[in-house]
Amino acid sequence: MVPVAALRAVPLPKTPRAFSCACGRPIFFRNSQCLACQRPLGYAATRGSLLALEAAPARAGKGAWREAGVPVRRAPRYARCANLDSAAACNWLLDAEEVAAGFTLCRCCRLTRTVPDLSQPDAGVWWCRIEEAKRRLVSSLIGLGLPVKSRSEDAAHGLAFDLLLSPPDGPAVITGHADGIITLDASEADDARRETRRGQLREPYRTLLGHLRHETGHYYWQLLVEPSPWLEHFRSLFGDERQDYAAALQRHYAEGAPADWGQRFVSAYASAHPWEDWAETWAHYLHLADTLDTARSFGLDGERVELSYERFGPDVIAGGDDPDVQGFLALINSWMELTGVLNELSRSMGVADFYPFVLSVPAVRKLHLVHRVIRGAA
Repeated sequence: MVPVAALRAVPLPKTPRAFSCACGRPIFFRNSQCLACQRPLGYAATRGSLLALEAAPARAGKGAWREAGVPVRRAPRYARCANLDSAAACNWLLDAEEVAAGFTLCRCCRLTRTVPDLSQPDAGVWWCRIEEAKRRLVSSLIGLGLPVKSRSEDAAHGLAFDLLLSPPDGPAVITGHADGIITLDASEADDARRETRRGQLREPYRTLLGHLRHETGHYYWQLLVEPSPWLEHFRSLFGDERQDYAAALQRHYAEGAPADWGQRFVSAYASAHPWEDWAETWAHYLHLADTLDTARSFGLDGERVELSYERFGPDVIAGGDDPDVQGFLALINSWMELTGVLNELSRSMGVADFYPFVLSVPAVRKLHLVHRVIRGAA
């Protein structure tokens, strides 16, 4: 039996992932209905909580909902996202202020500027899978305290997603980011196609969520790093982003990553250009932050795993002006210990490693800068 003191030692998650229905049964982040009592559910992003719902009193207006089991006078009113009954199957809620402002789509769905052409085969299924991944991404961004606004709410600096499919006789859609607009080839939601591309590019990891995390790294670099004092810190660790980007990518695809990339980067693709290094490192930070949040939501933390690694210490951190060095080191060491066990669990199932990467000291230093930029923004 785990001592109570040890249970209390598990850090609280920034984005909780363990929830219970009003009936007491467990419910999960993607659920829109409790499978035990059939009660409707909705995710309140500002609260980071999946709520059991009941219809609000008629005077609250048509389509109004409130949290089940809370006294009427204390229960905030919500509306369910208009995409609930679409192929996107969104389970998020809008609060009273969003409804008053005239919004019908939730905070996450408002970020999607263009949906795939639903007349094409499987486009609805692919849209659903992309939105599921995007909801997990956006909930994590909100939990970390990062700014998340759509183009309709912030025309200059807002974020938008164009989910596109290549026409049969047209040019291929290229996944990427440009000035706050993230374009995603919606066919990446086809598991067979994505796995084929992963094999062709010799990537150990390729997922929808990974794509989204990577591309938001470009967005937040432009928003939080480029116009700030962080830029010089970035250049000292990642390199000078002013080098020719197109030429760097062409060289990477022609020659591949340098032989020693694993000693300096989180992934082979990160070696292509400082911008890609940042985006890959950003995505890795979101991988570890959300996975640890999920583990901690269920009472598990790397500190309690029976697996001992050589732990990273303060000597691996560049610069001594961060008062939260110990917090970062606890995060990264917990991650290393947790993923060691999760990789062994994956091998027990005969599937690919849960986390097929090895973090070098230079990569940890880069993750530390991402950590500092996110904490600064929050």
